Amino acid sequence: MACANISWPEEDFVCSICLDVFYRPVSTPCGHNFCRTCIEMFWEKQVQFKCPVCNKLFCKRPDLRINYLLTELSAQMRTCAQAKEQPCVQPSEVPCDVCTGTQLMAVKSCLVCLISYCHTHLEPHQRVTGLKRHQLVNPMRCLQDRICKKHDRLLELYCKTDQVCVCQFCTEGDHKNHPVAPLKEEHDVQMAKLKTMESEVKQMIQERQRKIQEIKDIVNFSKEDAEREIADGAQVLHSLMLYIEKYRDDFNQIVKYKLDSTVRRAEGLVKELEQEIGDLNNRSSEVSQLSHIEDHLHFFQTFRSQKKPPHTRDWTKVEVRPQQFVGTLRRSLDQLEEPLNMELKRLCDAVELERVQQYEVNVTLDPETAHPKLVLSEMGNKYTMEVYARKSETTLRDSHTI
Repeated sequence: MACANISWPEEDFVCSICLDVFYRPVSTPCGHNFCRTCIEMFWEKQVQFKCPVCNKLFCKRPDLRINYLLTELSAQMRTCAQAKEQPCVQPSEVPCDVCTGTQLMAVKSCLVCLISYCHTHLEPHQRVTGLKRHQLVNPMRCLQDRICKKHDRLLELYCKTDQVCVCQFCTEGDHKNHPVAPLKEEHDVQMAKLKTMESEVKQMIQERQRKIQEIKDIVNFSKEDAEREIADGAQVLHSLMLYIEKYRDDFNQIVKYKLDSTVRRAEGLVKELEQEIGDLNNRSSEVSQLSHIEDHLHFFQTFRSQKKPPHTRDWTKVEVRPQQFVGTLRRSLDQLEEPLNMELKRLCDAVELERVQQYEVNVTLDPETAHPKLVLSEMGNKYTMEVYARKSETTLRDSHTI
């Protein structure tokens, strides 16, 4: 409602008792105006009925007459005052459906009237007994969607069969014999289901978060275990490489020694053979010269002076056999096998008895089924388990006292 252009001063519209703008103003026989509630409460506290302004006495409680002109003017004054305090509706807010001209922001919507009201126009719903029974909700748009398109009645029931909102007339037609319930009742039922569903979803989320954390913990443990294994493996392999390099050097020295022995013997025999060949070549030259002498006397004289044939070895039994190195390699590997086996045994022992991990496990013992001699911690709900990793299987040993 637009503010009226009132030229009278504001003091003329103020009740002299409450000092506020008239609310439901009434006039006394002496012509003064008061709020109905103010004057009635004033007379209830007085022994005599008199006017609070002029102190005129009345023989009996006078009949109060409604001042309609002052009521309208006071209402306009109140509307203008509230309009100054109350902001205008914003695009994202619900406007008052009653305001004309400048629309104010609605503070409530009536599901019976299907109208949204600002503070000023909501006043009758807070004062009139019949309107007080109307259901008021936070401001909402499209209230016409709450009306049944077929019967032009309020949608106040819920059809459980078709799962739609219906009016009272719908239950006598298309939804006859269908189970229906008031919207509020069904709303409470569905809200309870939603809360249960929300709780279940949260539980499922927590379970999956725990599973994610479990997987991450396993991955982290695997990374740490892999790093430890790589470090241990590097140390063991380094030791093995030192052993192998040592025996490689020893093997090379043995092979070279055997080769050098064969070469030295062969060179000695070749040198001796070359010496004999030289001696035999000299003897051959002498024999050739002797064969060309024709003088018989000179021949025999020369022949007798010839030295005896040079001494030579019987080379038919002398031989140089090639050196066999396969046995050397085998013997070296046999010597390497023992330290390798010792190192592997030490490694297997280290893997077989890995580091001990302790876990605290929450347990709840059934007094009817639990072992009578089982003793838990002081808290009564924990015990310690030591986990030993032995190759591919895990042995659990309880550390409780029996």
